[in-house]
Amino acid sequence: MRLVRWVALVIFSFAAGAAYVQYLVAHPIQISLYLSVTFVALFAAIAVFARYIPVGRRVAALALAVLAYTGGWYLMTEAVLLREDYRPMPELTRQTDDPGDGHTAVIYLTHGEPPVYDPISWVNQMNEFDEQGIHFVPFMVRPFFFKKLRDHYLMVGKSEHRQKHIAMLQSLEEAYRLAGDTDTRFYLSFLDDNPRAGAAVIEAMNDGASRIVVMEVFVTISSHTAEGEHQVREINPEAYGIELLFAGPLWDSELMHQMFVKRVDANLGGSDRADVGVLLVAHGQPQEWDEIWPLQTEQEMEFGNRILDRFEAAGYRREFLDKAWMSFKEPKPAPVVERMHAAGVEKLFFFSYTIAAAGMHSQYDIPALVYLGDVPDEFPIVDLGAWGNDPVAIQAVKNKIDAALVSGGAANH
Repeated sequence: MRLVRWVALVIFSFAAGAAYVQYLVAHPIQISLYLSVTFVALFAAIAVFARYIPVGRRVAALALAVLAYTGGWYLMTEAVLLREDYRPMPELTRQTDDPGDGHTAVIYLTHGEPPVYDPISWVNQMNEFDEQGIHFVPFMVRPFFFKKLRDHYLMVGKSEHRQKHIAMLQSLEEAYRLAGDTDTRFYLSFLDDNPRAGAAVIEAMNDGASRIVVMEVFVTISSHTAEGEHQVREINPEAYGIELLFAGPLWDSELMHQMFVKRVDANLGGSDRADVGVLLVAHGQPQEWDEIWPLQTEQEMEFGNRILDRFEAAGYRREFLDKAWMSFKEPKPAPVVERMHAAGVEKLFFFSYTIAAAGMHSQYDIPALVYLGDVPDEFPIVDLGAWGNDPVAIQAVKNKIDAALVSGGAANH
């Protein structure tokens, strides 16, 4: 009987720790279930402790219960981080001696984000950080990170990322059709959503493409573009005689630089260009990644500098133009907002300027950081978001694809 009470205490404490982790990371419809299990297990552990553990043994019992709870927490956190990322792949039916029907396929490749809460993309990111020795969120605290992500989804409602990219791809296809191209076919693909790049390539190959152009809808050369290229080359379309081209990211697109100026101009609402401020907020990457992927930060900064140069050339005051970072680097947005207000800016516009389509970063994370600035409530701050389905951005993407077709794409890879 004595052994049973100790075993029961360990089991209930362990179950409470494991169930609470599940509560923190679970889909919203499962929150109540796991919270109830947590309370039941915790109540059972307390009942065993209070009723069956002798007073003289309670310090040791409490230590054992805490250890068991921690063990349940640790092992369930480990289980969450070991979760498989299931990505369906179609069957490749094309034969190596099939030359295709001569048409070009464009693989529209971007980041991807699930429309509703799903921690898998961040599970993948944390595992990647761990493999590369990058310190991000301490292991035992990661369930709270996932809960925070879920809370942001619940606040926003859903991520618009997927739908925005679908609309952008439709606009891109329409631009080609209006230009008289009725043959090129277009395929959507994501790094952190379905379909992945390899699946889109297989679909294009099965459809008879003789040439594939991968359009990387990113600002910079980075781990994202490298992962996308890896997924494409895994399929090895060139072994089937298919010409494979990469259009490259958009950091050096003059059209993209001008797009931001046009968007602010369209939203001035009677304000003078010399009286408004513009803040560009980038994502940022860890210093350890700068050593591996130096072009990401370099091109991100150059992209921002060229945009600000266009603003200045259009009549905006240079001292009212600035950049900030969402993560890993300084300055953060809030102190820049405060400085601009103190300098006399009458209205502030900000962009999530390195994000192609609205997602959790541009819908919640970056605006939240901007609005942390200690400025009067009546100070107008206007969120102009990510690029979105802007005709100028679509034309910039088209120009990249067309340039790759002319140059063979070699300059970008």
